[in-house]
Amino acid sequence: MPAVAMPRAFFDTNVVLYILSADEYKADTAEALLANGGMISVQVLNEATSVCLRKLKMPWPEIHELLEGVKACCEVLPLTLDTHEDALRLVERHQLSLYDALICASARLAGAETLYSEDMQNGLVLGGLVIRNPFTASP
Repeated sequence: MPAVAMPRAFFDTNVVLYILSADEYKADTAEALLANGGMISVQVLNEATSVCLRKLKMPWPEIHELLEGVKACCEVLPLTLDTHEDALRLVERHQLSLYDALICASARLAGAETLYSEDMQNGLVLGGLVIRNPFTASP
């Protein structure tokens, strides 16, 4: 039987951070999604680091461990001028925040089909990219 191609997935920072959650359902869901592989941008690594350091007050060794785990299962994409320009178009057209638009632009430019995020409108379609909240059953 031929292998079924998994849709190319991109992960928002909130999904990555739910690995650390005390909410077992969200932690398990995030871990399962990331275990299947996908993509993130450098922005996701930066945002995760900032939250871990400032909000969660995690020590550096734990932050490095989280980041290394994420980098081991996800392709990490750079932020580029094209990303910036696409993000500006998304902000204008869809009234996204700039930082959400940068995540969406990175996903679009990488050819992702699905962007997993809890923070954006579930089911929103941006070109060929569909935003999905992995923690809800509704589309």
